[in-house]
This record gives sequence, structure tokens and C-alpha cells, in this order.
Amino acid sequence: WQRRWVNSESKPGLGKFKLTAGKFYGDPVQDKGLQTSENSKFYAISSRFKPFSNKAKTLVVQYTVKHEQKIDCGGGYVKIFSSDLDQKNLSGDSRYYIMFGPDICGSETKKVHVILNYKNKPHPVKKPIRCKVDGYTHLYTLIIRPDQTCGVKIDNKMVASGNLEDDLDFLPPRKINDPTVRKPADWDDRIQIDDPNDIKPEATGFPYSDWDEPEHIVDTSAEKPKDWDDAVNGEWRYPLVKNPLYRGKWKPRQIDNPNYRGVWPHPQIDNPNYSPDFSIYSYENISIIGLDIWQVRAGTIFDNFLITDDEAYAEDFGDKTWGETKGPEKEMNMKQAEEEQEKERVTEEKYFEQRFKEKLERKKTSGRNRAVRNTIEKEEL
Repeated sequence: WQRRWVNSESKPGLGKFKLTAGKFYGDPVQDKGLQTSENSKFYAISSRFKPFSNKAKTLVVQYTVKHEQKIDCGGGYVKIFSSDLDQKNLSGDSRYYIMFGPDICGSETKKVHVILNYKNKPHPVKKPIRCKVDGYTHLYTLIIRPDQTCGVKIDNKMVASGNLEDDLDFLPPRKINDPTVRKPADWDDRIQIDDPNDIKPEATGFPYSDWDEPEHIVDTSAEKPKDWDDAVNGEWRYPLVKNPLYRGKWKPRQIDNPNYRGVWPHPQIDNPNYSPDFSIYSYENISIIGLDIWQVRAGTIFDNFLITDDEAYAEDFGDKTWGETKGPEKEMNMKQAEEEQEKERVTEEKYFEQRFKEKLERKKTSGRNRAVRNTIEKEEL
């Protein structure tokens, strides 16, 4: 693998990959993959193959990702490049054709990236696709077809599908709002309005007078600091504090608008700037697959890379690789977890047993000491 994969030298201190099946696996040989090995590092590595074009053909990009460290922040995606990439200078600034795969960071970012290059600009898919977040190996598949439809599969199950033109902002919209037509002046699209019968209570005393209370009041309990110098600091004034009686600005309650007519349907026309492009899906000189990622906690394993023009073959390949080892992988992980729990239980039992023996010994020692003291006290008496 070290002959097929080229490490980037774009900057010093890039993380290193190692070949391993990880701490648990379905098969010790088949499950070996490229694993990130250093925390809080950028990684950049790539592999070259014979250039090809997917014009008039389906393009399938598939691989497996295993976040056995249960990653909290880091990428697990791949990038596809043209043949002119300088692999030694691969970095986040390198222009790519396709970026695809999971990205996880914190509780909010748990998504599958699908970003395609069009006219030298990256265009991300608009549909949110959630990735897997457990510590097991998962199979990710991107399918791009000549009819400009696309699909994303996770574990050989379709999780998202659509049309490149509709799901990514490659082209201007086919239709636009008619600029010559404006919403009628009497069209009321407010769902709720102020209740005209709800009037601010007059400040005639409790409990209504506090509507007019100021937001801040003078803290008369404060005392002027002894070291305050009026000549240096200016005249001392009582500080302002938040008024506990302040209730905010009074607003009338909201009621349903009896004149609500809904959202005004703006008439649309054909967009004069729209021009169809039936070659969005295709790329020339596809020749390199790379891992260009950042990881806070290392341990992700990448394996089973496949680029093909056959959807059925990709699915079958996934079943014969990931599919055959996924079950044994979980079994091994569960067995390890049970063994670890048993080890912790034994360790805990030994700890409390030792504590009990020490406590018992202290009691015996304390009893002997009391017997000696009693004898001495009797002799002294």
C-alpha cells in the first residue's frame, strides 16, 4: 500500500497513516485499512490510477469508513481528482472533482458530504444526509448517472436520491418571479395581528404600575469607595442596577388575522438566464482518489475503495467485503466489551476485598492497642 499511496508534503506535521484492522474486526486480513494514527492532525494522502472519463457512463465511488474511536470531530470523506494533481502538494486548497463521505463535529454536524465541482466551483448538495455515528464499519456509495440523476447509499441501502440540477445549484433556476408583477396593496399575508381590544393597563397602582417601571434603577445601598478621588475619577454617582420590577416593553396580545389571505403566489416566468447543460455529471481525466481530512481524535480506518461504472457490481462488491465481515466485527466488539466489563468487575471485587482486609486488620490492631492501654491504666491505678 505504501507504493500505491503517496503522502503529501504540502506542510510539515501532517498526520501519518498505518495499515491495521483496528481493535476489533470481522477478518484480521480483509479488514486491514488505512488508519489515522495521530490526534489533532491534518492528513493528506492519495493514490493514482489510469485516467478515464465518465462521459456517457455511470460513475460509482464507494469505500468503507470505521470510526472505531467514536470520533467527536473530524472528516471521513474522500476526494476525487484529475490527473494533473501534484500528489506531493495535496492540501485543502487542491481543486477536486468530487468530495464525498461522512463528516462529524460535535452534536450538530453529522452529515454526508456530496460536493461536485462545476466550472471550477464546488457545489454542495442541498438535501441533508445523516451519516452513521457508531464505532462500526459502514459502506458509503455515491452514484452519478448520465441522465444526471444521483444517489447516495449507506450500507447498500439508498438513503438519498435526486437530480443533479435540482439538488445542487449548478445552474440558474428554470423559473423566476415575474418582475413586472407586484403584490396587490390590499393583500394581507399576516397570519397574526395585534388585538385591537387589548389595551395597556393604566398605571394606577399594583399590579399594573410596574409596566411603567424603568429597566434600571439607582442602587442607593451602594457606598462611595473610601479610595475614590473625585479629582481623578470624577464625581462619584450611585451605580445603576437591573430593576426587579421591570416587565419589559408592553405589547398587545396576538390574535389570528381575520383578513389573512395566505402567501401571495407570485406569478413566474421562464428565466432568460437559464440554459440547460446535459454534461454536468461528466468529468475528464479522473485519475486520483485522496484523503484530505482533519481529525481531533484519530483512529478512523478507510478500506475497500472502489471506482466503477457498474452499480450492480458495486453493490455485490460491498456485500462480499463489508457485508461478510460486518457481523463478526460486531460480535468481536461485543465480546471485547463483555470481557472488559468482567475484568472491571474482578478488579473492583479485588479492590473492595483488599479494603475490607485492611479495615479488618485496623480493627484488630485497634483492639490490641485498647487491651494494652487498659492493662497499663490498671497497673497505674
